Amino acid sequence: MIHLHDIRYVRLATRNVAAATDYAQKILGLELVRKEGKFTYLRGDDRDHTIVYYEGDPSETTAAFEVRSAAELEAAGVVLDEMKMDARRGTREEAEQRRVDDFVTFKDPSGNNIELVLRPHHCGRRYFPSRDAGITSFSHIGLRTTNPVRDEAFWTGVCNARVSDRIGAAPLLRIDEVHHKIALFPSTYPGVQHINHQVESIDDVMRAWYFLVEKGVKIVFGPGRHPTSSAIFLYFEGPDGMVYEYSTGVRLIKPEDEATYTPRQFPFNAQSFCMWGAKPDIPEFQNKKTA
Repeated sequence: MIHLHDIRYVRLATRNVAAATDYAQKILGLELVRKEGKFTYLRGDDRDHTIVYYEGDPSETTAAFEVRSAAELEAAGVVLDEMKMDARRGTREEAEQRRVDDFVTFKDPSGNNIELVLRPHHCGRRYFPSRDAGITSFSHIGLRTTNPVRDEAFWTGVCNARVSDRIGAAPLLRIDEVHHKIALFPSTYPGVQHINHQVESIDDVMRAWYFLVEKGVKIVFGPGRHPTSSAIFLYFEGPDGMVYEYSTGVRLIKPEDEATYTPRQFPFNAQSFCMWGAKPDIPEFQNKKTA
């Protein structure tokens, strides 16, 4: 089994690196870490970086997860090779570019680019954003899936993810005590579907709503509250159509509750995404045909 310890970063190709970087700093509230060649690194917590922008086709996205030891990375490579998932060990230059000791890259069954990284760097300085959005951490991602049943089996059978809840066929998966670090949403193509940052309080969510509206940023869902994770949320659109989310108050499933916890099944409708009544303007949250 592949043991995922935590989510580390996403890599996003974009048509305009300068515009994406400007948005990340001035609107999203991330800190610019550095620019190296065609890559721009930003962070939202004490990780070395949490988002990388580089020039390319915006459909090209990558999500990275940390493994704890060299032995676990080696074992993961063996598992992926046995499954003929076209896994590849990263080169030394590629690892240095990612600020990790070593990594393996592969595509999940839907074709999402995934990296398993060993000993990713942390930053020795306090996170200091250009805009105080109240961000406390880079927390989870939504991934598109072309077959949610198959992909749930991969993430829970080959990897150590567990289902916290399902909305229709879409599973919300945890790899630690946080309600979900990965959410799989039915789609006709792969890619990172949304990127979540936790903020400190509901005040930060509401301050963001007023700020984003004033700046003309498209709000695509919320403010609202998820009945699954209990988190108060706000989704908004960024460069290249990428959806970003602020949320606070996410549910934790403690280790002592693992043995007795049973995932809940929610119907695929707006009420299952928001208990307050907000309606999503997000295609993957409206795809009732695959529920």
